[in-house]
Order: sequence, then structure tokens, then C-alpha cells
Amino acid sequence: MEASAEALEALRMAAPRHLPADYYQLLAFSDGGECPCSAPPFNFCLDSADTASDAEQIAVLDRIAPSLFVFGSDGGEQLFAFDLRGSEPWPIVTFDGVDPDASIEIVASNFTEFLKWVD
Repeated sequence: MEASAEALEALRMAAPRHLPADYYQLLAFSDGGECPCSAPPFNFCLDSADTASDAEQIAVLDRIAPSLFVFGSDGGEQLFAFDLRGSEPWPIVTFDGVDPDASIEIVASNFTEFLKWVD
């Protein structure tokens, strides 16, 4: 299933920063889903555009992990996020939602590179 134009626009409005075009293109192709990942944590679950743009979720995640914009998980406690603390292109990181400060790890230098790890 693909994300609707309305859902993608809502995400653009909700995102705290400009996110890469290939992220929106992925959502336009597959609005959520799960697949293997060649790098740890070895599984990737893409959040739908509606989930990623949910204001309550954004606020909660911003409190526990400021300047990280979550776009998926491993299906468990590891979250995938754009690291918005620096400058574009945003690195992709994983972190544990329970202890983000001690668990942030860079997975890819940007979203395009991250997509190479997703099978």
C-alpha cells in the first residue's frame, strides 16, 4: 500500500526539518512494512506516514530523544531515526527507546546509504 498525497503532505508539515526526498518516495511506494536489513539490528519496520506524522508520538519521542526524528524500528525496542542534531544530509541512527543517550549508533551517513542496507 502506498501513502496518500495527503498523508505525505501531513508528514512534511509535521516533520521538524526538511527530510530527504527519497524518504517520501519510499513512503509513496510502501506506506509502512517490514524487511530484513543487512546491518544491525538486522530488521527494519518502516512507520507509515500517518504514524511518523502523529503529533503525540513526535512530542513523546522528542522528549526522550531530542532532535532525532523516528521513522521506524526493528520491530522491538530499537528505533531508526534521522539525526537532526547536525546538518544535512541527516545521518541515520538507531537507538533504544528506553535509554537513548547510551545507545545511539550511526547506521548510515544518510538515507540513501541506509536504503542500500535494506533488502
